[in-house]
Amino acid sequence: MPNPYREIFKVPGTKGFAAAGFVARLPIAMAPIGIVAMLSQTHGEYWLAGAVSATFALTNAFVAPQISRLVDRHGQTALLVPSSIISVAAFLILILAANQDWPVWTMFASALLAAAMPSIPAMVRARWTEIFRDRPELNTAFAFESVADELVYIAGASLSVGLSVSLFPEAGMLASTLFLAFGIASFVLQRSTEPRVRPYGGVSAGSAIRLRPVQIITLALVFVGAIFATAEVSAVAITKELGQPGAASLVIGVYAVGSFVVGIILGALNLRTPLQRQLAIAVSVIALTTVPLLFADTVALLALTVFVSGLAVSPTFITAFGLIERRVPEAMLTEGITWVMTGIGIGMALGAFVAGWVVDVYGPRNGFWVSVAAGTASFLTVLIGQRALSGERADIAPAAASQPAQ
Repeated sequence: MPNPYREIFKVPGTKGFAAAGFVARLPIAMAPIGIVAMLSQTHGEYWLAGAVSATFALTNAFVAPQISRLVDRHGQTALLVPSSIISVAAFLILILAANQDWPVWTMFASALLAAAMPSIPAMVRARWTEIFRDRPELNTAFAFESVADELVYIAGASLSVGLSVSLFPEAGMLASTLFLAFGIASFVLQRSTEPRVRPYGGVSAGSAIRLRPVQIITLALVFVGAIFATAEVSAVAITKELGQPGAASLVIGVYAVGSFVVGIILGALNLRTPLQRQLAIAVSVIALTTVPLLFADTVALLALTVFVSGLAVSPTFITAFGLIERRVPEAMLTEGITWVMTGIGIGMALGAFVAGWVVDVYGPRNGFWVSVAAGTASFLTVLIGQRALSGERADIAPAAASQPAQ
């Protein structure tokens, strides 16, 4: 039986843009938690660290879909270059502001400008779609990207925290900024696989967020993102309280181990269960496994419960993006994917801020109550939206769908 993952990488150019895309998207996970790790050490206040991180992530959550919408209309290279230059420059200013103890407003201002960072996972998936559109290999490619996303969120966060704790406070953010600059430069140079611009069929299309499936999946992943951020912030705080701050990167890193294996296996299978039901099952597992986090009072137990909590992450990503590919018009795919990605970013921003406040006020271990609440909300969102998530990809843009029949 042929290896489906090997087959998709036989196409010329796929290895190159997949590798560049992986490096370029590391800052998605590294930057938010990197800001928390950097500012909590340089300024000693979790609320400030969480607020600056939330400023970046929330602004990016609203800016990135607009960039992707322009990419759908004008092409990747035309938008990735200028937006990336702005983002890299702003991150460097933020690092200097933290290191040189500049006024607090400079940190918030640079975080706002850094939010020009484009959604690389959406750009990569658009390239896969251009190559394998309406072919079974596209499902395998999307599964591979979902596993890559999960590794980025978990391994990237672990790397960022580890560098900041073991080297110097700004180390994680500096590495993140370098990855962004090098990764996007390498990605843009690979013009042979860049998707062509697809017309909207003469329809004045609105935003992909107006589609009900996009709204449901985006909201559900807002809560999933909050679980990620809460685990990261709480892990940093708990390991510090236990006198083992260096263990934070290890605890966060084990998130990826089980989820990586489960995601790879799931991506190679051809499950007959409808995707919307697969998503509901995966999110229910995430919700249930947040409960044991409340009882983790040692580093070993914390690592174990975080490992279990991460098992369903990749399956959630795989099914979520599979549903988006089926339900969003082809000419709006980049924007549709970006809205879902930004949902995760919004959740991480809010989760970091709320968890940071809870840790400051009620203690490190109580931060995981945010995970429990977010897991429950995510499951209810997917459960209520099952009917809207069923069916195949929409054939018309949302603006046309909103017009009354003649």
